[in-house]
Amino acid sequence: MEKPIDKAAIAINRLQEREKEQMLIMSICTALSRALNKKELESVINGILKENFQFDDFILAFSDESKGDYFIFHSTDQYVDSKRYAINDGFFDDCLNSADVVSFDLSNSKYPDYIQNIYKKGFKNTFGIGLPYIKGNRYVLFLFFKNAKIFNRESNRVLRGIVMQLSITVRNIMLTQQNENAFAELKILKQHILGKKEKNIQKKEGFHGIIGTSDAMKGVYELISQGASSNSTVLILGETGTGKELVASAIHNLSEVSNQKMIKVNCASIPENLIESELFGHEKGAFTGATEQRIGKFEQAENSTIFLDEIGELPLELQGKLLRVLQEKEIERVGGNKSIKVNARVIAATNKILEKEVYGERFRSDLYFRLNVYPIKLPALRDRKEDIPVLGHFFLKKHAAKMGRNVKRFSKKVLNSMMANAWPGNVRELENMVERSILFAKDDKIKEMIFPEIVMACPDTLVNEFYTKTLQEVEKEHILKVIKKCNGRISGPQGAAVLLGLPSTTLTSRMKKLGIKKEHFLD
Repeated sequence: MEKPIDKAAIAINRLQEREKEQMLIMSICTALSRALNKKELESVINGILKENFQFDDFILAFSDESKGDYFIFHSTDQYVDSKRYAINDGFFDDCLNSADVVSFDLSNSKYPDYIQNIYKKGFKNTFGIGLPYIKGNRYVLFLFFKNAKIFNRESNRVLRGIVMQLSITVRNIMLTQQNENAFAELKILKQHILGKKEKNIQKKEGFHGIIGTSDAMKGVYELISQGASSNSTVLILGETGTGKELVASAIHNLSEVSNQKMIKVNCASIPENLIESELFGHEKGAFTGATEQRIGKFEQAENSTIFLDEIGELPLELQGKLLRVLQEKEIERVGGNKSIKVNARVIAATNKILEKEVYGERFRSDLYFRLNVYPIKLPALRDRKEDIPVLGHFFLKKHAAKMGRNVKRFSKKVLNSMMANAWPGNVRELENMVERSILFAKDDKIKEMIFPEIVMACPDTLVNEFYTKTLQEVEKEHILKVIKKCNGRISGPQGAAVLLGLPSTTLTSRMKKLGIKKEHFLD
């Protein structure tokens, strides 16, 4: 006698199976919802999806309804190319037009070529389903099996349960990619706009970032403008701090290769045993530590400009190799045995008097003549004193804004002291002094500027080949210092004349001869 069917047990079992399916659907949908790019989607496909559906291949196809074709959005194999296929190919459109999962026999030769390729690899059956329509985009999912029996009724129900989330995930991935592309374009556009803005600011502030309106500087600007249009080698001469790098940048920015990056090399800051590799590059294994090939600065400056600062510090051995570059327009990497043609304009700069270096056999005469094709000599700040107030106020505005300090002007006394100072460090020293004075300013006016004692009291100790102070300058500075110490008093027991050991009338006469006026020492 047959046992009676326990309908309640069957119902409970089915309920448990459906509950298990729902939990699986939720688990897969949660994993899909976290995928924001193709790599993350691929991880879900090769993980939880493959584990539960046990497919042999997976293809997700995409179509924009405004177009009559579709392409493969994702595949688990690499043989699928990026070509487009007609929507009405009897494969993609069948899935779109069906409300249920569609089964295909892959032996049909009318199917697209990527299906034929799959069939040749031993896949006999596929199941396709159209994903829900989202804002003009249509998707079709194809699952390929070598054994069609693996895809059962439970697989069908689970697949139908996840298609909406899969459709949303694909849409999210495409939107994320579009946003990333738009952000990258905006970043490039922003950099372009900022670059233009920076150039415009520089033009407003001076001549391509160089501040000064003196006749001496106007002559320099003319030389820069004339030299920029050619491809000749430029040699910039000038004391420390006169702005040689700014001049090099101006020449490059006015040249035909201004859209390229100018390569800068400070010959004094690189160890002697590394400078050849820095300039010309090296091959892998050329020396201990050369674990890979390195491209040198000359190759980096191809079709652009290379700025060799402190060229007077270049070792004699390297000077010969640099001469070859200037003559032959070719370099040879350290450890290499072939010549490499380079097309780079050379701008060199030095604070040394190269004629003296040549005479002392510290610099090659042939290299000097090769470099000295188009010389630009920069005036010292003491030779363009009318630019000192302009530069001072420029640096005051720049550094006060940077520090967040409300300092707007100099006292007359400080301005006069700045004009009287010799500035052996030139514009760089002036900038540093202004920046330092802003820190100590108690209100919106700089009333004190403390000059280094080495400049004021010991001019003969300055090591500067370009300038030696005259006796009149030394005398003027000393008298001004003593008068300031006496708070501007000339005569009397606490006057400057007593400290200097002179009659007050003699001191007054001397001051007149040296051009010292009250505004030079009184605020």
